[in-house]
Formats: sequence, structure tokens, C-alpha cells
Amino acid sequence: MDPGKVAAVEQWPKPTSTKEVRGFLGLTGYYRKFIRDYGKIAKPLTDLLKKDSLGWNDDAQGAFELLKKAISTAPVLRMPDFKQQFVIECDASGRGVGAVLTQDGRPVAYFSKALASRSLSKSTYEKELMALVLAIQHWRPYLLGRKFLVMTDHRSLTSLMKQRVTTPDQQHWMRKLLGFEFEIRHKAGVNNGAADALSRVEGELELQGISGPEWLEIQELNAAVQQDPFLGEVTHKLVTGERNVGSYSLSNGVLLHKGKIVLPRNSVWTAKILLETHATPTGGHSGAFRTLKRAAATFFWKGMKADVAQFVAQCEVCQKHKYETTKPSGFLQPLPIPVAIWEDIALDFIVGLPKSKGFEVIMVVVDRLSKYAHFIPLKHPFTAKGVAEMFSREIATLHGPPKSIVSDRDPIFMSNFWTEFFRLQGTLFKMSSSYHPQTDGQTEVLNRCLETYLRCFSSEQPRTWSGWLHWAEFCYNTAFHTAAGMTPFEVVYGRKAPTIIQFWPQETMVAAVAQELSDRDELFRQLNYNLKRAQQRMVKHSNVHRRDVSFSVGDMVYVKLRPHRQQSVCKRVYQKLSPRYYGPFEILQRIGAVAYKVQLPPTSRIHPVFHASCLKKAVGNSAVVQTLPKGLETDLTMEFEPEKVVAERCKRVGQEQVPQILIHWKGRKTEEDTWEDITAFTSQFPDFNLGDKVAPESGGIVMDQTTVDPNKRARPIITQVYSRRKKAGTHT
Repeated sequence: MDPGKVAAVEQWPKPTSTKEVRGFLGLTGYYRKFIRDYGKIAKPLTDLLKKDSLGWNDDAQGAFELLKKAISTAPVLRMPDFKQQFVIECDASGRGVGAVLTQDGRPVAYFSKALASRSLSKSTYEKELMALVLAIQHWRPYLLGRKFLVMTDHRSLTSLMKQRVTTPDQQHWMRKLLGFEFEIRHKAGVNNGAADALSRVEGELELQGISGPEWLEIQELNAAVQQDPFLGEVTHKLVTGERNVGSYSLSNGVLLHKGKIVLPRNSVWTAKILLETHATPTGGHSGAFRTLKRAAATFFWKGMKADVAQFVAQCEVCQKHKYETTKPSGFLQPLPIPVAIWEDIALDFIVGLPKSKGFEVIMVVVDRLSKYAHFIPLKHPFTAKGVAEMFSREIATLHGPPKSIVSDRDPIFMSNFWTEFFRLQGTLFKMSSSYHPQTDGQTEVLNRCLETYLRCFSSEQPRTWSGWLHWAEFCYNTAFHTAAGMTPFEVVYGRKAPTIIQFWPQETMVAAVAQELSDRDELFRQLNYNLKRAQQRMVKHSNVHRRDVSFSVGDMVYVKLRPHRQQSVCKRVYQKLSPRYYGPFEILQRIGAVAYKVQLPPTSRIHPVFHASCLKKAVGNSAVVQTLPKGLETDLTMEFEPEKVVAERCKRVGQEQVPQILIHWKGRKTEEDTWEDITAFTSQFPDFNLGDKVAPESGGIVMDQTTVDPNKRARPIITQVYSRRKKAGTHT
């Protein structure tokens, strides 16, 4: 006999469920009239269908093998008779297809095939069509050139040859039927048992075993539980059968609380679990709530919530990299109100503007008392010397040198030339603390107003903004200020700002002067009152969104730095992944109400005074060495490196002549050159070759003799002197 005819039956796997036993008996029972003593042979298998059966045994295995042999041998399978009509009975199931080739009700051959994974998701219609086509192709030698009958339990296939072929799959299968002559008839599923059983020959996968993690330290855990007085007593009660133990239970020797493993609170296990559920990649440094939920899904110990909150709060990684969602630290501390106009000013730059008549920058100068402002255009690049000259020409000549200047930490304002230039004039610098631009809020707000004005009038022609700058200054200075209760023009000049279309009649001079002085005194009194009231109102509303935070000397704090926002100091490519905080560092001194001096590393290049909003108190004891991001630290011994000697002189200090040399520093501008004592310079830079630039000893040629205060630093030499051109008609 051809083995291919009976391969589907001979390779039938051993049934592993009642459903599979019933399927096999359905196939063999369909041909029971051809098998002698079928009932006796199948008895061990039919017993397995009972509810209280004992399972597969040797008798069932023998019956299974005997029935497979019986339906696949000659007494059951008949020889094909090509004078009679062939009948194909086909069916499809969820996992495979099957068919039987018969003549006169007796099987000629069997066929079954498991479906590929890509075919498992096909519809029932497509699977039934696949079973029909595969069966016809399998028995092609028997069927080609003869008319045969196909029986299926899928009624829609009876009209297959009349249906409209629409899908590519239908076209694919229909092409395989070309050349065959057949008729399709419907046969109910209950009467098509053989084909149905063959389509389900691929049994469900047998589950061989379950693998999972095994806690090898279970004995150590139980020992730790027994050492805990409370948990040890609970375990003893459970072992002795007492019921008064609350929600505790024992499972395989492990103490559980509501199905969760119980851990002693002060054992090493709690620290391991907290580290695993918070600091690992699966924990993701989540917050206290999510870490608690993750740990509480499997474990339990008393005080678990407090321990999780403390562990997360002390996590150094979280303290450095996470945002703070609380209100900003430190109540608002406004600057003191000046007592006279143009004595206390604020200074800032607006950069990034398109070039207009050669100008690209606006220097904004505003009086902190009157709010009067000047907008001065500058060309790029501008230096500390150039800005100082422009300030002297446009501001100092009109209002005199100021007593104080409020500014940010722009490199121009921190340069040696700028600080020395204004120090000699007695001007005090009030620079903003590190990373806290709110200190210079006056000019920050004014910058927005000026940018809005220029945007409104020059947005269509951006390169014309310099032509609107003087009108912007007039508009701002003549506009009413809510804080002052009047216009800046009125504060400075003591009268209403004139309008272009307004005509002022002449009045008596004496009466006008008296009234002018009286009005001016009243104006300043009203101005001071309005500013104080506005300042109090500003403090009240601002502190609603702030919280009072204070630190003590010696506290360890994290510092909020934004090095990627100061590209001139530290360039960082990946801004998104940079830490939010650095440290911790120790607080050395409290400066004012909301500013603190922090002990930064000796190589730090940033100012050590920070506003309270830039500080966050460190939780826990960190053993990590405090560092700053690369770019904010440098070797200070190489900060200034001499390049060449520009000039030499002798200075008279008391009764002595001190030789000095003018040093040009490498990488610095000319206005940064400084006079240095030769003795101190040679001790600091012993390897620098002075050559013949050493100044002569006392008694020689003196190039420049000036009496200076030895406690004051020598200022750089001014290589150019500017003077205002005399106007026509003036006499000296």
C-alpha cells in the first residue's frame, strides 16, 4: 500500500485532551462498519470521555495504535476504481485542513495539512477554499480528466464557480482549479466527521513546564523574619494554628501579608528592594508614589511608605536631575528706592538685531528712580572700552556719573577695564547673583517694551529699526508709568511732557519759577509715595507665588546651573540631558535676605553668590566629590598668561620709585593690558623673558612718574584721549 495515502493517519499524535480523543474517535467511528469488533477495540478510549476517568493509560495507548492500523490497512481502504466517481470530503479548522478521498462510502486515501502562521488569521471562507484546492491538487492523478464530487460543510462554496472573484487570494486559488471538472455540494458538519477530524490533527501544544525566577535566599529571608520579634511571633502563631494574626499567612514556609512577601523593616532586604524598584532601569528613578506602588506589588513591611519617601528624597541622582514643582524659593527683596534721579541706574544690552546703518546692538540705560531711559545704538563687535566711552559721552555728560549701576554679569561689565574705569569714578556695581536675571528686572521689562515698539514699526523693514530708536525713547519717556504715577519726563523735568501740536502761552517769569519749584517738590514727594506703594503691592502679589526658604551656614545644597545657556562660558551639545543641579556644596555665608555664598571648587569660573531660588537643600549624606560641569572649571594658574611687554615706567610710591611694566595678556584685548610691578611679576612668572624691557633703577630715565595709592590697583594706560569738538561761537 502507498504510504502517502495513510500518512495522515499513521502520524496522528497521541491525544492529550478529551477534545482530541473525541476527534480521533469521530474519524474512526465514521468507518466503524469496516472495522471488526470496533466497539471492543475503542472501549478504553471511550472510557476516557467519562467525567471521572483516570487519564491516559496502557490500554488507551494500545487501542489508539490498533485503531490507527485498522483504518489504514486494506480491509478499510479500498483500491481506487477509475470507472466509478471519486468523492472528496474536505474541511478546515482553526489550525489545519483535512480531506478524505472515497468511493462508494469507503476511503481510498487520507490527507491533512497544518496551516502556516500567515494563514491562521485568514477567514473561515478562505480556509475552506484552501482545503478544497489543496485536496484536489493532492489527488490530481486520480481526478484529472474525470468528473468528481466535492463535499464541504461550508455552504457558500457550493456557488464558487458562479461567484465574482474579487480578492488576489481568490484569484490565486481559482487558477489552481483550472482543468478540473467537478461539482461542489453541501454536507452538514455533523455528517462530515472524517474530514473534520483530519483538519484538527495538529493538536494543541503540550505545556512541558513552567520556568520562573527562584529566590535562592529564601532561607536567609526566613531567618531574618524569625529574628524580628513581631514577625517571629506571628510566624509561631501561624505554625501552631492560631487564627488571631490579622492578614498574615504562610505559604511554603514564607510569611505573607495579603499575599505579599513580608520583610523585616531594618533588614538588608528592604534596602535591596528599594534600590531595585527605584534606581534600576526598570525603576526609572520614579517618584515616591510610583516607587511605592512598584515595591508594594510584591513586598510588604511596616513603615514601608515612610521608608520609600525617605529613600527617594535622599536619592542623589534625583536631586541633581529632577525639576522642582514647588514655588520658587525666597521672598521678593526689591532694591532700595533711590533718593535722587540719575544716581542709581540699570544697564543692559539688546543683541541679535539685524544690521541697521551699521548698528546691531542697543545699550539700554534706565534711571531706577524716574524710570527715564536712553537707548543707544552700538556696532558689533563692541568692547568694554568702547562701551565706556559711549556711556561717558551719552549719559555721564548729561546726568553726571552715577553712584551705582545695576547690571547682569555680562563679560563687558566684568572686564578689568570696565570695573577699574568706574571704580576710579566712585561708582558702585550691583551685579545680579548667578543665574538670577530677576535682579535686573527693570531693564529686562524695558527691553521687552522696546522690542515690541520696534517690532510694530519696523517688522516689514527690519533693517530700519535704528531710525525709530529716538522716537521709541521719546514714546517711552513720555508714557504714563503705573508705579511712578506719572511719566518719566515729568519726573526729570518737573513739567508735563510737551506734545508736537500743543502751544504753551508765555507766563510771568517770577510766578512761573515759584510755581515750578513748588510743583517740583510736590512731584518728588508724590513720586516717592507712589513708588513705595507700587513696590509694596508688587511684593505682596509676588510673594503669593513664592515660598520662604532659608539656609544656614554649613548646610549642604545643590546649585541650579544652566551652563548651556551661557555659550560664552560653557558650550554643551546635548542640552536636554544635562543635569539640573550640581553639588552638593557647603554654604559659607548669608548675604542679604535671599542670597548665599557657596563654597565652589577652587577652579570654578562662576560667581559663588546665588539667589535662594537657585539652591536646593541636599538630603542625606553624599560621599561624591563635588564637581562642576566641564567648561565652568579651569586651571586658574593659566587664566592670565603674559604675551609681551608693551611699555615701561616708574611710579613714585611714597618716597620710592617702583619700576613697572605694561603687560599684554595672551588672548586679551588691548584695553585689558595692566601695569605690573617687576618684582611681583618676575616672582609669579619666572620663566618669562623680559629681555631689555626691564625698567631702569631709581635715578635713571623716568618715562612717567605718578603718585598713586599703594592700596589701589594700577589702572591700564589710556592710549587714546577723546574730546568733544567745540561749537561755533564759544570761547574758552
